[in-house]
Amino acid sequence: MLGKREKREGRLRLPAILVLTVMVALVVASGGHQTVAADSPVEAPVERRIQLKEAAEAVRSVLAEEVRDPKPEVPETPAGPVPEGGPVEDTYFENIAFLGDSRTQGFQLYSGLKAGTYYTAVGATVESVFTKKVETEAGKMPLLDAMAKQDFDKIYVMLGVNELGWNGTEIYHNQYAKLIDRLRQDHPDSEIVLQTLIPVSAKQEAKKSYVNNTRIAAYNEVIRQLAEEKQCPYIDVAPAMTDEKGCLRADWTSDGVHLNTKGCKAWLDYLRTHPVGEVPESEPAAQAES
Repeated sequence: MLGKREKREGRLRLPAILVLTVMVALVVASGGHQTVAADSPVEAPVERRIQLKEAAEAVRSVLAEEVRDPKPEVPETPAGPVPEGGPVEDTYFENIAFLGDSRTQGFQLYSGLKAGTYYTAVGATVESVFTKKVETEAGKMPLLDAMAKQDFDKIYVMLGVNELGWNGTEIYHNQYAKLIDRLRQDHPDSEIVLQTLIPVSAKQEAKKSYVNNTRIAAYNEVIRQLAEEKQCPYIDVAPAMTDEKGCLRADWTSDGVHLNTKGCKAWLDYLRTHPVGEVPESEPAAQAES
């Protein structure tokens, strides 16, 4: 049984095979109706060999172009954040990858979710995941390289806190767009799911640093924009994690930025009740025999 990657490669070869079939048929057909002069018996076969050679070169060019720069299929996604649904069982997360920074590391440690595969690093950004080497199960390498050989149903991304000091939002937008394109190239059968950034606490706000909720709100707007541009579903986690003043709840964090166990469990509850795509209905529980 073919895997997702093998099926994808088979789809890439199909146009080249069709081109070869058509071009060879045309060459053979033209050769079958050609009149050869009596004084030049070898001219027509040589010409047909040249035509076949040119056809083969054209096919190789088409195949090489497709393999070098495949055009990922972009699914049509409804506008707006993923609506409330579920709640789903934790089995929903079994073939999901989480790509993120230290906040996602905390989610892995404290949410209680045992399912899923995590690709995280302290200080990770939408730029560093391409090149900065980190320790992974496969050795030391960039996060995107580490996850490239795996197939996932969905890839949940939350990156942006370490980018808050960048100048403006344009660099963040452009680099995040490149990240989405790379993930789609490496994982053509996976759904890329963007998560908005969770705000910081009022105590962190009072520090007047660049890690503040005004910047986070601006970056979240970029994430929503990218979700529309790239046709990605996005989960609007931020509003669910705020208090009445728009800050991260004080009892959900230990340092104003990272979430504690309570905060991570609240994050997980939100993901459970906002599943992406069609979720099979649970079978009704079997009734006990009387």
